[in-house]
Amino acid sequence: MKRVKLTVAYDGTNYCGWQVQPNGNTIEAELNRHLSELLGEEIRVIGASRTDAGVHALGNVAVFDTNARMPAEKISYAMNTRLPADIRIQCSEEAAPDFHPRFCETRKTYEYRICNRKFPNPCERLYSLFYYWKLDEKRMQQAADCLVGTHDFTSFCTNRPEVPDRVRTIYGITVERQGDMITIRITGNGFLYNMVRIITGTLLRVGSGMLEPEEMQRILEAKDRSRAGETARPEGLTLVKIEYL
Repeated sequence: MKRVKLTVAYDGTNYCGWQVQPNGNTIEAELNRHLSELLGEEIRVIGASRTDAGVHALGNVAVFDTNARMPAEKISYAMNTRLPADIRIQCSEEAAPDFHPRFCETRKTYEYRICNRKFPNPCERLYSLFYYWKLDEKRMQQAADCLVGTHDFTSFCTNRPEVPDRVRTIYGITVERQGDMITIRITGNGFLYNMVRIITGTLLRVGSGMLEPEEMQRILEAKDRSRAGETARPEGLTLVKIEYL
């Protein structure tokens, strides 16, 4: 028996998220099915980040156990001939038997892309949020700086009673514009449900002038979801990488 670690990239447009669902196809279901067929045994992967429907990834991580003799590093090549074109294994390697992708100390990096122009760009519609009001990225950066550090992020998450601890550490947030595209890049030790999308929705209010940048600090301290902005749509969000420390 060996444990294999996968680094997985995918376009989440056509999937109901990562986690297996009763009424829709998912990234996890595709991996389970094709790994089981390839290795001739029932495989169930464990994912590091259970991304939502429509969210993309360049470097999500999953593990599974197998009795198969195929070398771990060869599994990526074999799987990429079987998987649909919108899912690709970037690396497969043997991991320690006790390695668990969700219970290790990590740094996760997400990006949220905003297409900020008068009319939508159809080539960007699946990978960014279209926002036609002019956004001031400098105001957005000023507000984002308030979130760096270790805080209770209750104001920026969808409530889940099974996750009572809402303290997380944000190592850095940048808001950068290149032409019509604004990219919010955020790195932390972990993220609550919808946390990046709610932070983005609040930054949109700041960037459009509906909120002052200093209001972000008061929203954070309030620990009240109703004080923050809307949950931004999923298609602009990409899990860029997970670093194990």
